[in-house]
Amino acid sequence: MPLTTYNNVPVPSFMYGTAWKKEATAQLVRLAVAAGFTAIDTANQLIHYQEALVGDALLALAQQGIMRDRLFLQTKFTPTNGQDHRTPYDASAALTTQVVQSFDSSLVHLHTDYLDSYVLHGPYQRQVLGAADWEVWAAIEGLYRSGKTKMIGISNVTSEQLTQLCAGAAVKPMVVQNRCYAALGWDKEVREICRTHGIIYQGFSLLTANREVFSDPNIRAIAQRLKTGLAQVVFRFAMQVGMLPLTGTTDQQHMKEDLQAEQLTLTAEDIQIIETVGM
Repeated sequence: MPLTTYNNVPVPSFMYGTAWKKEATAQLVRLAVAAGFTAIDTANQLIHYQEALVGDALLALAQQGIMRDRLFLQTKFTPTNGQDHRTPYDASAALTTQVVQSFDSSLVHLHTDYLDSYVLHGPYQRQVLGAADWEVWAAIEGLYRSGKTKMIGISNVTSEQLTQLCAGAAVKPMVVQNRCYAALGWDKEVREICRTHGIIYQGFSLLTANREVFSDPNIRAIAQRLKTGLAQVVFRFAMQVGMLPLTGTTDQQHMKEDLQAEQLTLTAEDIQIIETVGM
């Protein structure tokens, strides 16, 4: 069941993440789409992503008849503090120029003339939002107003920063993408703010950040009862609490199994157990 943003854009309920895939990126994106994923997450950041190889996969998919309009593409503007020397923009230019250059470069990489979602990869500082964040957000709002991206968002954000952004932005984010720790109630504070403002919360590292969850006997019992894997239980939990999960698996069988999480149903008691498992 797709989610819908507060500006009425439908978003697939599961997303394939392309971080750290290196030269395997194009092949893995093709496998993910073949398995059934329709949403792809990347970033214009060569340290961790190969955005141009995502674009290569999209060209190959188009040749198979899977056209751009059937896929949901999300990429990110990564500030200089998240880049190495290979910035996709002039690092000495004004911040607004950096955003526009990075965005235009993403369109070229991805062989498209629009994005479904454009995300600020992270604020410039750990606490509160500073002048640089507001300048970059205003530039991202400009891209949204121009119609070049259907939605905008922010990643790696604290509850305090998100509260500030929602209060001060001309256009509130439609998506938030955070690493999701069970020990912090699965990012409960940020998720609450998202719920209040109609923002879609995307959770990443749901498995890798929460290895202790997989040894929990209660979680194992839920998986056994449903005759499914532990990963699927976590992904289904995420969906049932209103989250959009990301998976970055490189295993084609796991891709298919992860998507089957949508067929599961957890009870209210299951949800309660998982909500509090790491706390």
